[in-house]
Amino acid sequence: MKETIEKLLSEVEQLSAANAEEAEQHRIRLLGKKGVITALFDAFKTVGPEQKKEFGKILNELKNKASEKIEVLKSSTASTAASHSEGDLTRPGEPLPLGARHPLSLVRKEIDAIFTRLGFVIADGPEIEDDWHNFGALNFPENHPARDMQDTFFIETAERNIALRTHTSSVQVRMMENNKPPLRMIMPGRVYRNEAISARAHCFFHQVEGLYIDENVSFADLKQTLMYFAQEMFGEKTKIRLRPSYFPFTEPSAEMDVSCSLCAGEGCNVCKHSGWLEIMGCGMVDPAVLENCGIDSKKYSGFAFGMGVERIAQLKYQVKDLRLYSENDVRFLKQFTSVV
Repeated sequence: MKETIEKLLSEVEQLSAANAEEAEQHRIRLLGKKGVITALFDAFKTVGPEQKKEFGKILNELKNKASEKIEVLKSSTASTAASHSEGDLTRPGEPLPLGARHPLSLVRKEIDAIFTRLGFVIADGPEIEDDWHNFGALNFPENHPARDMQDTFFIETAERNIALRTHTSSVQVRMMENNKPPLRMIMPGRVYRNEAISARAHCFFHQVEGLYIDENVSFADLKQTLMYFAQEMFGEKTKIRLRPSYFPFTEPSAEMDVSCSLCAGEGCNVCKHSGWLEIMGCGMVDPAVLENCGIDSKKYSGFAFGMGVERIAQLKYQVKDLRLYSENDVRFLKQFTSVV
């Protein structure tokens, strides 16, 4: 019996297991109810009293060593299985390519932030509009030539004419109809016009329009607001120029130019050697528009402005083809990867 125990002790020391199943098989073979070591304990009952102390000591040693060895095998096989399934957690991770924000999103976010600092709130409205909100309330009389200024995607229905909005001015109308002055808000969004797609034009683009209505609002307030915007967007040395223009919903109306940031107003190919770049239209809200929206034009006055986000992005990032904004060319978008 002693020789059997010593042989098993040597065998236990040499045990190995490739996986948890093999470790469990060793446990069953040695320590199970019908295992070898369990059988030795049964045989120990027949050992004489003078030998019980010696055999009992080495038999307990065998059992303890077998139990410890099997636990070690189970632990090692379990950690190996985990490492195979999860991978080596100490290895450096695979580098993930950094994503990019779209240039129009970057410019839109910057415009929003500038006007938010001035106390403007952001308003939104539907892209499919009825004739009243898109034209009528904005001083576009029916069959008036001013409607030809914008080629519109009309949708003919039995009840009324509806269209894809040609400007976010329709949101201004909704805000004036449903809110009392003072009003100070910007309306960013996508607009649609039936134009041939080219490097300089597209059938859809993005606008940010602004509206401020309160008592005693003057053209000087408009000029100062736009001066602040231009210097925040293009640099503190930027100058602005207002040129008389015409829009049905503002009177007086103006086009606003900014000094070319590339040539510092000296003249270059981008500004066509004029030193100036046009970026938006603006003006004082026509009293008729205020009355159409239920606002007392004798008590309140206001100004409005509107700019194309693509135009601002074109000047800021020197993008010469508007089609690049909507073609999802990864080579183009990757140029803005590092821009926060």
